[in-house]
Amino acid sequence: MLNWIEQRTGFVSMTKDFLTEDVPGGASYWYVFGSATLFAMIVQIVTGIFLTFFYAPSASTAWESTRAIYLNPFTHFLLAVHYWGASAMIALVFLHLLQVVIFGAYKAPRELQWVVGVLLLLTTLVLGLTGYLLPWDMDAYFASQVSLNITGLAPGLGPVLQNVAQGGGAMGTATINRFFGLHVWLMPAVLVLLVGAHLTIFRHNGPAGPVQEKQRVQRSGRFWPDQMFMDGAFSFIVFIIIVFLALVAPPYLDQKADPTRAATFQPYPAWYFLSLFGLLALVPPEVHLGPLTISTELLATIVVPTLFLIVLLLVPWLDRSRSRDFGARQGVLWGTTIVVGVIIALSIYAQVTTVAKQAALPPSPPEATVLSQAEAATTTGAPAGGAAGAAAPANGNGAKVFAANCSSCHGATGGGVPGTFPPLANNPVVTGDPKKVIGIVLGGLHGQISVSGMSYNGQMPAWKGTLSNGDIADVITYIRGSLGNNHASPVSEAMVAGFKP
Repeated sequence: MLNWIEQRTGFVSMTKDFLTEDVPGGASYWYVFGSATLFAMIVQIVTGIFLTFFYAPSASTAWESTRAIYLNPFTHFLLAVHYWGASAMIALVFLHLLQVVIFGAYKAPRELQWVVGVLLLLTTLVLGLTGYLLPWDMDAYFASQVSLNITGLAPGLGPVLQNVAQGGGAMGTATINRFFGLHVWLMPAVLVLLVGAHLTIFRHNGPAGPVQEKQRVQRSGRFWPDQMFMDGAFSFIVFIIIVFLALVAPPYLDQKADPTRAATFQPYPAWYFLSLFGLLALVPPEVHLGPLTISTELLATIVVPTLFLIVLLLVPWLDRSRSRDFGARQGVLWGTTIVVGVIIALSIYAQVTTVAKQAALPPSPPEATVLSQAEAATTTGAPAGGAAGAAAPANGNGAKVFAANCSSCHGATGGGVPGTFPPLANNPVVTGDPKKVIGIVLGGLHGQISVSGMSYNGQMPAWKGTLSNGDIADVITYIRGSLGNNHASPVSEAMVAGFKP
């Protein structure tokens, strides 16, 4: 059988050559970070595929499906492994790049191998960023909102990129769909391609080996079995740590995202973005030097990270030393030490300031309380203060339609989002002429509007053709008769069907 496969693919001899090749300097645990990173990536892909079977990406179902995942012990464990596996993978990529810098393994002929490695780090960070939003709880929403606002600060294409990522002027179902597509399809494809390129270049150049003094003879050894055993042992330890953390410290699920609670909630970013949040918290938004206004927020969140990324990519060319010896590369090594120290200091500062801000605000409820809540509190019957009698069935369906299509923008209780989406509760337009409200829901609303002296500039889609006339009538009835102090007359399906602009 092996001969048959060898004759048609050459796979057997290729595997034999790979396993029996020499390892410069002999087998070493210094070399395990690349293999462990690859193992962590496989864990992420496998657990991620299974999680897509249970996750529903929309503003009305993302949190609910995540809650259902938490309520099932098996899927909850998978999610926890995926969560901690992401942290492990990002940490391993950091350590692998740091090891390459220490050994000077970025020098010729391995410059492109280094560039691909930096792009791999950037890709894993984007994967972490896009995955952070998907539970659609309070922390996911507001932490991701900060990241999207940072994107919008970039001059030129920044606002365009933010609008594309959000799918409009504010976060909602379109945002989840875009982040889900990036997290599940595009970025994993980019990651696999980059890993393939990295391994191909590595196979072409061979391992760099440790830094050796000139007078010493570099020993060699075989990849199999010594280095393979070390790679496997370290990867197994990584897996045990991931499983242990998944069992004892699974990620917390907060309440469903509510855009109206921006003033009473402080998000906590993922640890790998703490340094950026720390830098953002350290500087004022603007500095005024006479007539000149400098956006330090732009410098901290766009200019500094961009310059850092460019310098990181150019390290092989910025290091002009001819040797990989430590003494010849003191500038790079000391610079790396300072940068790592600054990143750690900023992360600690962000941790301290974020925890202090959270302590000053109402605490999040215990996870047991969150999980015990009804799947959608607004989907059961007419709420308190709503219309009774014949209107109750319509209000029940109207609440479901509202939760699925309106609450992600206007809030679960119709409070709106300042400057973007107007409140539906206690809104004189909503409780006024029903024909005007029907026209707005059917045809959508674009451009700036004013409600009770406040300006809003969000975009509302046209629901005609997306929702049935009955659903539109029910949701308008629910909004007009149940949110806040609204007690206006109901709207019938015939009124919607007979509407003429």
